[in-house]
Amino acid sequence: MKKRILYIGNDLTINSFTATYISFFSKVLKKEGYAVRTASNKNNKALRLLEMLGLIMKYHKSTDVVLIDTYGALNFYYAYMVGKACQFFDLEYIPILHGGNLPERITHSPKFSKSLFGNAKMNVAPSKFLYDVFVNAGFSNTQIIPNSVELKKYPFKNRLEFNPKLLWVRRFQNRYNPMMAVEVLEQLKQHFPKASLCMVGPEKDGALAKCKAFAEKNNLDVKFTGKLRKKEWAKLSVNYDIFLNTTNIDNTPISVIEAMALGLSIVSTDVGGMHFLIENNKDGLLVPSHNKDKMVSAILYLLNNQKKANLMTLNAREKVDNFDWELIKNKWNLLLQ
Repeated sequence: MKKRILYIGNDLTINSFTATYISFFSKVLKKEGYAVRTASNKNNKALRLLEMLGLIMKYHKSTDVVLIDTYGALNFYYAYMVGKACQFFDLEYIPILHGGNLPERITHSPKFSKSLFGNAKMNVAPSKFLYDVFVNAGFSNTQIIPNSVELKKYPFKNRLEFNPKLLWVRRFQNRYNPMMAVEVLEQLKQHFPKASLCMVGPEKDGALAKCKAFAEKNNLDVKFTGKLRKKEWAKLSVNYDIFLNTTNIDNTPISVIEAMALGLSIVSTDVGGMHFLIENNKDGLLVPSHNKDKMVSAILYLLNNQKKANLMTLNAREKVDNFDWELIKNKWNLLLQ
């Protein structure tokens, strides 16, 4: 009999690329035959936490294991309190590690981290980056299960010609450095006056307004779409050739995996676990964070070396075969047995 799962996360934007892993993962677990309850889709933070804890209290006798989406910022404290509730009711729980800033959280909150991660059935790291961080911090109860996507939903476009048409997909938040993308476009226009950029994602902390103001001031061709569902930005991607990931903190972001699957050429900052996802000059290009000159140079390299750019997209598509849910599900089934 399949386990009965209570999945705790911030399910605020169902079917959107901005959603946490919960919206995708809960659905594919149900398809595997698991009984899955989820929480929470409450926008109010206090109500969200109350619902999470309330469901543990209500369903602890009919739950076999609790999955906890775990990040390094404010969400960490949600995860910690959920973990304490699981410990109180003697429930097995599995933190699913997402945040590129979790290493800092372990350093700054050692007691909370030891309580949450040390008592877990298993900590699931999506990359060797976080796996190494956790093992080195003493959490031997950690294993790697990569983030996954349903590849059939991301049709590959074999781009034989690459144009200066850039795509950026993320939340407009300073930690993801969206301003770098529009600054890169400004410099790229000196070489390609018709260069354009599409930025997909919702506002978070004022970064969107700053990007819009910069684009308008400098007469840049930037399209701001707002939040889109995954299938909508995947469809949009056929109109663009180069995917920018400008973040200052990262792990192995789903958006980059999806872009690789779609055949976009990847240019990313080399932060966190990105070098475990992208092998520089083989399936994408990595540049130092906060260095727009290097990112512009990387884009120019792709545009001036079209066959190499095509080869890298083919290599990237081959790599993301390993992230297909049809493969990853076997590791989850073994862990949940």
